[in-house]
Amino acid sequence: MKFMNNALSTLIAEHITEQIITGVLKSGDKLVEHIYAEKYSTSRAPVREAIYLLAIAGLVERIPRKGAIVKDYTEDEIYDLLEIRNMLENMGMDRIKKKGIDNVLLKEMNQLFEEMKKVEDVYSYTQLNHSFHMCLIKMSKSEMINDMYSRLGWPLLKIQSNSFTNEGNIEKSILEHEIIIKLLEQQNFTELSVVLSKHNRDVISSIQKKTRS
Repeated sequence: MKFMNNALSTLIAEHITEQIITGVLKSGDKLVEHIYAEKYSTSRAPVREAIYLLAIAGLVERIPRKGAIVKDYTEDEIYDLLEIRNMLENMGMDRIKKKGIDNVLLKEMNQLFEEMKKVEDVYSYTQLNHSFHMCLIKMSKSEMINDMYSRLGWPLLKIQSNSFTNEGNIEKSILEHEIIIKLLEQQNFTELSVVLSKHNRDVISSIQKKTRS
């Protein structure tokens, strides 16, 4: 995912986003404006704009008398977000079942899957994983489903990234995505819905183990 323009504020926002997704910045960490202003040799105005973009994206929140901090998500919020994702993907499956497989998007999913097997860092894997699932959503040919799924955006990537940092989770994810592709090729939508639901439940379980450890 990318922010929408190439302004300096966008570049700063993307830098901070990478720090959040990779865990360099953790939930509750304060964003110190002058540090980013010095790093990019600029005034604080573009930094404030970047923080504004991150707040809109759901990665940062402003706390009165404390400033901007990396947003934390409760277990309920994580559960709700993943349930919405699961619901939208299942709706997408229903549309694909009626309209058929888009072989161009299926080919793109295969290409993304090959890249997923090669990358070694969590940030790149998380981005590729999101692109893979977006192909599934696009295949539904529903602008409404696509729009709603896109709104999950960066918070979804942050949650997934946290899950992927657990040992063995990327390897497990790769196996699951291989199954997703095979089931799509077989047009086995019933089993595919089951796999996608389990995929999301496993993310919830992984996050719960991490927060309680």
